[in-house]
Parts: sequence; C-alpha cells; structure tokens
Amino acid sequence: MLLIYCPYCQEERPELEFAHAGEAHIARPTNMADISDEEFETFFFIRSNPKGLAYERWRHVHGCGCFFNAVRDTVSDKFLATYKTGEPKPDIDSLTKKGDGK
Repeated sequence: MLLIYCPYCQEERPELEFAHAGEAHIARPTNMADISDEEFETFFFIRSNPKGLAYERWRHVHGCGCFFNAVRDTVSDKFLATYKTGEPKPDIDSLTKKGDGK
C-alpha cells in the first residue's frame, strides 16, 4: 500500500485516506468575465500531465480534510515531497538528488 505524508497531520497515512485533486499551482484568472473562450478552455480543461515529476493537489479526505500540494513521479508513483497549500514549490534539483540517493 502506498503511504502519503500529510503536512498538516504530520504523519504518513494509507493512500485510501486521500483524494487526488488535480494539478497544483494553477492561478485563477482575475478577470474571468473578460477572458476569451480559448483562455477559459485553457484554465478549466488544459493540464500539463507530464511523464515524470508532477505538482499535484491532494486532499486528506478521511483525516484532517485539508488540501495540500505534492511532488510525485508519475512513472514510479513515488511521492518526493508534500507541502502545505500556499507554500512555494520545492526545488526540483534537490528532490531528484535526494531520490537518487545522492
């Protein structure tokens, strides 16, 4: 079973307690009524979906209920870091070196 670290509860819990909530760090347009149809489509539907490291939002549904961000390798399904909503993205270089045992 995959264990996910909740930065709010400060403990690892089984993946069954969590829900994936999409890509992290997507900024909502400040002028929603004025954007074009193409910009509206991009904001709501277009996501990066990378192979490799992805920044994602997760929610600890069966725990504290809080949303948080995570860096996950989509190839290995390994979580490299989790961090509270509103905190900056962690440095990718330091995460990949940690993951390689360097």
